[in-house]
Amino acid sequence: MSKSPAKKKPPAAFAAGDDESARGRLLSAATHLFCKNGINATGIDAIIDEAGTAKTTLYKLFGSKTNLVHAVLESEGRQWREWFIGAIEAGGGDPQTKLARIFPALKSWFAEERFYGCPFINAVAEHDKDAKQFRNIALKHKKVVLAHIEKLATEMGAAEPAVLAHQLALLIDGAIVAAMVSCDPGVADTAGLAASNLFAPAKAKKTKRTGSAAEQLVAV
Repeated sequence: MSKSPAKKKPPAAFAAGDDESARGRLLSAATHLFCKNGINATGIDAIIDEAGTAKTTLYKLFGSKTNLVHAVLESEGRQWREWFIGAIEAGGGDPQTKLARIFPALKSWFAEERFYGCPFINAVAEHDKDAKQFRNIALKHKKVVLAHIEKLATEMGAAEPAVLAHQLALLIDGAIVAAMVSCDPGVADTAGLAASNLFAPAKAKKTKRTGSAAEQLVAV
């Protein structure tokens, strides 16, 4: 028995599929180039050349380079948070055990060939410090990370979970920048040692600082 002929997709379905494919290639190319070379140093022509698309396709899908940057940061932030939270939650254990996984996880990230630092720190660093567009996206990302760390700190029994979360977040950011500058994944070990020295004191006493980690972050 002969097979019935395959049904053809309507033109609109092909167009939607093509757009989705092109969007993925543009996001991938822009992410690589923005992280490796910097946002300002990366032109539209370089992005479309690596993505293998037309300039008109980029503007059709994103409207502008700025919108593409926003899309890259949103996508990178979502993927990084999923990886980070998954890495510290993997294997279970008590809350302190999970918090202790933060810096070994970062070390594995630092050792990757395409580690170029934090895209949010990089984006804010290379733009006008009075500009809020990238700062707001960075703060949104960091608040989600801080909230999860603060949750674990609360479950661990920290006297002031928000303070411990903020301390760990500062060590995380410091380790990321140090690893980017030094190209040495081992800086994560030093940051991890500093973090381990915070756990017992965090359970033993309160400090004078108050407010959630998210509230402190807004004040930065």
